[in-house]
Amino acid sequence: MDQELWWYLPEHRKARRPRSVRKRQAPKFDRDVSILFRPDDVAHHRQFGHWEADLILFKQKLGQSNVTSLVERVSRFTVLLKNPNKRSKPVMGKIMKAIRDLPHLARKSITFDRGTEFVSWPHLQAEIGAQTWFCDPSIPWQKGTVENTNWRLRRWLPRKHDIRRYTDHDMRVICDRLNNTPRKCLGWKTPAEFFREKMMEEMGQAAHPRRQ
Repeated sequence: MDQELWWYLPEHRKARRPRSVRKRQAPKFDRDVSILFRPDDVAHHRQFGHWEADLILFKQKLGQSNVTSLVERVSRFTVLLKNPNKRSKPVMGKIMKAIRDLPHLARKSITFDRGTEFVSWPHLQAEIGAQTWFCDPSIPWQKGTVENTNWRLRRWLPRKHDIRRYTDHDMRVICDRLNNTPRKCLGWKTPAEFFREKMMEEMGQAAHPRRQ
């Protein structure tokens, strides 16, 4: 007599039940906002008004506080925004508040990585009209301007520092140091000077468009 060994299994079944199929979640970032579709004039720093954004993080034991670094790609002009955590709506809300008063010619687009802190991008795009672009998954260095800026900022914002002790005034002081330091890539002008010049240039062109 054959032994029905399956009876000794914990659930007394001959065959394993199929595992429930995990529901596929809708993508958080549309294909249309892939960095692959970003125009060449933006990608090669030929057009003013395009930004990159990232989060500067600190040691985990110091809590969830972080800093958004927002950098204009042509001038390297930088804005720093302190956040108590990585929740997307507050992070995006601060970005919108920081640049919404700029003329549209100075806030045409922002490039992000695919961190969860940036999933509220449709709200940003709808509220201020700035196009959003996203790096390919796990390739944050595609936004190299802000990555380089973050490296420079570590001089004043090392990972071991408790960012909770910093005030908004402290953030502005650090921004001023960075934005008022001459840069070789800008012909030894400062990011602040270059940003102002580009703003005036763009506004002049908008006021007096060339006749076809």
